[in-house]
Amino acid sequence: MGHILVIDDDIAICRMIETALTRDGHLVKIKNSAYEVQSTDLKNVDLILLDIMMPQMDGITFCKENRAVIDCPILFLTAKTMESDVVDAFLAGGDDYMKKPFGIAELRARVNAHIRREHREKHQSLIRNNCMFDLSEKTLTVEGERIPLTKSEYEICELLARNKGQVFSLENILEKVLGFDSESDISAIRVHIKNIRSKLGKRSDCPIETVWGVGYKWK
Repeated sequence: MGHILVIDDDIAICRMIETALTRDGHLVKIKNSAYEVQSTDLKNVDLILLDIMMPQMDGITFCKENRAVIDCPILFLTAKTMESDVVDAFLAGGDDYMKKPFGIAELRARVNAHIRREHREKHQSLIRNNCMFDLSEKTLTVEGERIPLTKSEYEICELLARNKGQVFSLENILEKVLGFDSESDISAIRVHIKNIRSKLGKRSDCPIETVWGVGYKWK
């Protein structure tokens, strides 16, 4: 089962897609305009089906403007058949495309293949804000540039990013990152946070937020 967002101004196509994918066990949300999509709609989504030719804002523009905060595959739906249009879709950040009119059986097969792949790969990477964590290599990349974090700095970032929005006290972070038997104290965590902010701040707004009197969270 996956969470799927469909963005298409053709109501009939949206209904057909919703009926077919719901039968496959997916949860489907429909938006008939790119302007209707809010930032909250893009969270916890496993796949986006995105029409290219829409009034006000086309799918290519929407993808370009939002790809940095979308951490799932985008499958374009398009009535355009020129190779240059397909290339534009991929350059904008698309992962796949289907030309209209398309068969519903092929759509279901493509969607299910992307969902299976997404579920296999999710445990290997984590994307928060514009930060990408390689969970196997234990590295953090921002906008394509690897951030030179120490082991402890990385572990703090991963802990907070995995639990986005949850507040951790200095004691919590010390225990989970350095362990009960560490000879360090909470002052070491403060220093690590300061260093992380310095390194991330050179490239973007640091996503680690201070909750005064309580601790820190990934915003």
